[in-house]
Amino acid sequence: MNKPEIIVIDYGVGNLLSVQRGLEKCGAKVNLTSDPQKILEANRVVLPGVGAFSNAMKTLKNLGLTETLIELAKLKTPLLGICLGMQLLFEESEEFGITEGLGLIPGRVISVPNQTISGEKQKIPHIGWSSLYSPIMKDWSNTLLQNNKAGDCAYFVHSFMAMPSDSNNLIAECNYGGTKIAAVVGKDQITGCQFHPEKSGEVGLEILRNFCAD
Repeated sequence: MNKPEIIVIDYGVGNLLSVQRGLEKCGAKVNLTSDPQKILEANRVVLPGVGAFSNAMKTLKNLGLTETLIELAKLKTPLLGICLGMQLLFEESEEFGITEGLGLIPGRVISVPNQTISGEKQKIPHIGWSSLYSPIMKDWSNTLLQNNKAGDCAYFVHSFMAMPSDSNNLIAECNYGGTKIAAVVGKDQITGCQFHPEKSGEVGLEILRNFCAD
């Protein structure tokens, strides 16, 4: 049986090794590259990322990858954004001023509140394990969460959160101090995970397996 081949975009932003190892555990052959042509020819692509939104977008632009990713979406190639990589899929972020994103999913990225809904101070960034829940009337069938269940825990590390403008693009949420945070988003062949599936044990590996098999 041939291993699924997956491109992980290497643009100097993100823990590529842990993503690579997670995908390899799921039986994938992983190639790290920033070559636009190789990305456009890929069967599946992962956009990782940690750090600041503006720096990541600047780097993607300098490498000519913003146009590549927009074209990739038009080709309906399965694309998975992880952590900052998920946030980059949106139209804009308010981190360090307004920065334009890739615009592949309608919505914007805002700060995670530093207070709970009851007014108590809460730690930022949101770090640790949080349970995943399905929004009202949302079915996880035919998504990367199709083999997961409500209450499964995933590992988060982030100070900003995505706010999809279309509820149809919201697949899963988590709760942090009473604030609902978009944990998984999706549109067409594009999926984003705010958490790190490669660091989320069997729950995360199940998501990566589904991506490899998509």
